[in-house]
Amino acid sequence: MALSGMTGFARVEGAHGAWSWAVEARSVNGRNLETRFRGPPGFDALDKAARDGAQARFQRGQLTVNLQAKRLETSGATQVNIEVLERYLMAGGPYVATGMVAKPTLDGLLALRGVIEVREEDEAEEDRAAVEAAMLVSLAQALDDLRGARQEEGAALAPILAALVVRIEDLTAQAEDEARGQPAVLRDRFVRKLSDLLGEAAPAERIVQEAAALAVKADVREELDRLSSHVAAARALLASDVAAGRRLDFLSQEFMREANTLCSKSALTALTAHGLELKATIEQFREQVQNVE
Repeated sequence: MALSGMTGFARVEGAHGAWSWAVEARSVNGRNLETRFRGPPGFDALDKAARDGAQARFQRGQLTVNLQAKRLETSGATQVNIEVLERYLMAGGPYVATGMVAKPTLDGLLALRGVIEVREEDEAEEDRAAVEAAMLVSLAQALDDLRGARQEEGAALAPILAALVVRIEDLTAQAEDEARGQPAVLRDRFVRKLSDLLGEAAPAERIVQEAAALAVKADVREELDRLSSHVAAARALLASDVAAGRRLDFLSQEFMREANTLCSKSALTALTAHGLELKATIEQFREQVQNVE
């Protein structure tokens, strides 16, 4: 599959018989796949369907699937809840008796919450099964649309990540050019310091040995080679058909490890500057990778 992001939103509406509903599916970044479902009472099978559907389509991200449903009131019988009505009358009786409030009207009483009830008619088992099946279709469509939205985000992220990889590659090449002059600079510095301390008595053999040891300690060839190898690995992941988020995240850590070592070994201002810019670019790469599934 193509590169996919982890944020997206989808909404699908549906209806069957006396029922109508809307499914909203949204996702944000997450290290693992977490799915939360909220649905109408009496449709318990939808919870498992939502989780199984998410598991089949996604590998990472925090998903919220919300299914709101309502049944037409005309499908049930309307009745007055006498018990609730009497409670209202008893509670307001003293205020009416003292003249603090006017006598209640019928339309006012009927508008009070809980006075009018709609008693749902018994729903045939086959009718409920048909409604549930239709809801499942909407649920699957919402998850498919969410996957499409996440893939659109991935398509937008791909060129950004590719450009950052190119920048890392360029900075690595520039650091390599600067690093070629580091051994000679270190040797000259050491010779000057040793000459200042010992003058002409400084043994040439000792100078060569110490300078060679310093050059070995400051050699950044291994770090540069690993950076180049990581660049190739990043390009392969961006072009692959697998969910690359976790691997790219790990790779960004390896990028930063080599850049840190490069800076710590640097004895040249220019090389350090390239190393610092390299670290800043790798950090940008890491931040963008957090959005990749």
